[in-house]
Amino acid sequence: MQNPGIDTQPFYLRLHWQIAAAMVAGILLGSLVGDPAVTAVGWMGTIFVRLLRMVIVPLIFTSIVSGVAAVGSGSSLGRLGLRTFFYYIVTSFAAILTGLVLVNLIGPGRGADLGPASMATVPEIETPSNLAEIFVRMIPTNPVRALAEGDMLAVIFFALVVGVALTRLPTTRFDRLRFLFEDLFELMMKITGGIIRLAPLGVLGLITRSVATSGVQSFGPLGVYALTIVAGLGIHVLVTLPLLLTTVGRMNPLVHYRNMSEALLMAFSTSSSSATLPVTLRCAEERVGVSNRTASFVLPMGATVNMDGTALYECVGVIFISQVLGFGLDFSAQLTVVITALLASIGAAGIPSAGLVMIFVVTESVGLKGPEVGLIVGAMLAIDRPLDMLRTVTNVLSDSCGAAIIAVHEGEAGINES
Repeated sequence: MQNPGIDTQPFYLRLHWQIAAAMVAGILLGSLVGDPAVTAVGWMGTIFVRLLRMVIVPLIFTSIVSGVAAVGSGSSLGRLGLRTFFYYIVTSFAAILTGLVLVNLIGPGRGADLGPASMATVPEIETPSNLAEIFVRMIPTNPVRALAEGDMLAVIFFALVVGVALTRLPTTRFDRLRFLFEDLFELMMKITGGIIRLAPLGVLGLITRSVATSGVQSFGPLGVYALTIVAGLGIHVLVTLPLLLTTVGRMNPLVHYRNMSEALLMAFSTSSSSATLPVTLRCAEERVGVSNRTASFVLPMGATVNMDGTALYECVGVIFISQVLGFGLDFSAQLTVVITALLASIGAAGIPSAGLVMIFVVTESVGLKGPEVGLIVGAMLAIDRPLDMLRTVTNVLSDSCGAAIIAVHEGEAGINES
């Protein structure tokens, strides 16, 4: 019987191969035809980026409200819930800091030539002067205006408040509103999935424009950017998580990784932590030895809110964009990036390329807007598939480590360490 999580479509119908073909076609059109090709297909890239921006606010809002309402009710707010939230925040924050250090040290976007994006004049970036101002800015004086203007820090804060407030309503009203927000979130995920299916057309338009204006040498910086993300994910997977397993969980990381190997392969092949969840649950319970009580709470929550790889990717991606545009982000701006990347990763859906949609949340939090930002993100999309596979593996692995560590501290004696 074919595993339902494995893509059985012919290779030419798979999205990542279609994006690869669009990238090759865009390079050929841009280098051989030039401006006429930009006129013919460039508009598709513009429309694709506008569609991505269209879904950001409703997707983030419904995702966070439904997620907080689902995990914040009843006994979920007890000791197990607090431990789970604490673990997820710590590991996501560690991943973001790893990416932040690497992207500043390597500087993949410094001096990069990505055509018109490199020569853009972006409005002056307004950044808070201290940490307190960041948290003040998060509180909207007018939530409707924050939603309309896409003030993402304010939108995220308001969504968290709404989600927590829902859990305090009487049961009948709570259930009715929770189901409504869950249905709206599912609707937005369907719309987002449909937009992502248009990615090959968007990549064709964006790559054609990039190559026509700056040549194929523009892909050099993208390679360095990709290596920066891979290095960050490698440090998180090979250093940070093993240290947590060894010191906090008192277990052998090699044994845990081997026990979770089936789920990690599934994550790599599907690029979806949600699609991998059934396999992750089975591996955690049958091979690692986590109880059903702990696994059924920690892992579904992790597939929703714990996105270490996505958080690292968003942080590196936003600073790469600022470097390409020639805007140095000072400490307060980078602190805003860290906080927003953490919150945006919580709101990221567990579907392929969700991090690509969320990156606009972080760019707009520091005032990086305009068509040039969309052009750079489109170029990043051309190499996003392998990075998406690797960051999904990181997301799922972090979830499983959290389940094992929390199980140990819940006093479960059945953890497999051999």
